[in-house]
Amino acid sequence: MSEATARSHGVPERSASAALTRRLRDRISNPWGKPRFLPAFTWLYILWSVVPVLIAIQFSFNAGRSRSTWQGFSLRWYTGDPDLSVLHDPTLRTAMTQSLRLAVLTMLIATPIGLALALGLARWRGRGSGAGNFLMLFPLITPEIVMGSALFLVFTTLFSFVRLGTVAQVLGHVTFSISYVVIVVRGRLFAIGKQYEEAAMDLGASPRQALRMILLPLLAPAVFASLMIVFAISIDDFVISQFLKGGANSETVPVRIYSNARAAPNPSLNALATVMLFFSMLAITLAVLGHKWLSRNENKRGGAGAVHDFARLEI
Repeated sequence: MSEATARSHGVPERSASAALTRRLRDRISNPWGKPRFLPAFTWLYILWSVVPVLIAIQFSFNAGRSRSTWQGFSLRWYTGDPDLSVLHDPTLRTAMTQSLRLAVLTMLIATPIGLALALGLARWRGRGSGAGNFLMLFPLITPEIVMGSALFLVFTTLFSFVRLGTVAQVLGHVTFSISYVVIVVRGRLFAIGKQYEEAAMDLGASPRQALRMILLPLLAPAVFASLMIVFAISIDDFVISQFLKGGANSETVPVRIYSNARAAPNPSLNALATVMLFFSMLAITLAVLGHKWLSRNENKRGGAGAVHDFARLEI
């Protein structure tokens, strides 16, 4: 009722304003109504997160040494400078090589172990299964600095035959990456269900044949996504890589960026960070596209894809 109508019928203006306030309150408190402020807050958060990264990427293409004043576009800090570019600086090149080496080794080791662990935990029934599932999630809820310091103490006191450096870093990365593989694969495993394996065994296949010929191909999207996710997580890791590095030859890109940023860095550090960001984004993009491509037949049949897989995850 408008205020003019309210006055014409003798209704006090206070009743009309109360009705308007109640209508506005109902619109705001309605959880199923059209969101009013959420898109604005979402875009503000995206801008707050992305703009500093874009500025850092921009100055990696700066022609001069300044990291605050734009002096023209150039690839000097990538390939042009004979001494300080990412291509020619041996310390930057070593850090990039070490990061890629750790990421590749970690994904090749952690993914098969995580796949086997996911299958075992999904089929484990009885005493101890709850504790096993909790321990599987333990690396995810443990602060990374606690895990890094714990691994450092283990490798320097208990397992002293494992020297700090590449081997210790790979073991550390594998330790915290396995949980991500288990979560991704288990989500896919519970979404698939048991009916395909049971049907194969009803038709005469052995449990091993059902696993190899039926279940593993169905798990291929999750396995590929796990490979890429582990690669992205490993290449970006700083804390564990810092605790377990053995010298300059085992410094990764995040460790090198942290070490140089406290001095007087030049834009080659921005270029190194940009290259690392490119590899991380490439891995995540391949994970999404690979999962979508490998699941294309299910999507044609009306499958819900990766979101449905994670929604079916049981802990």
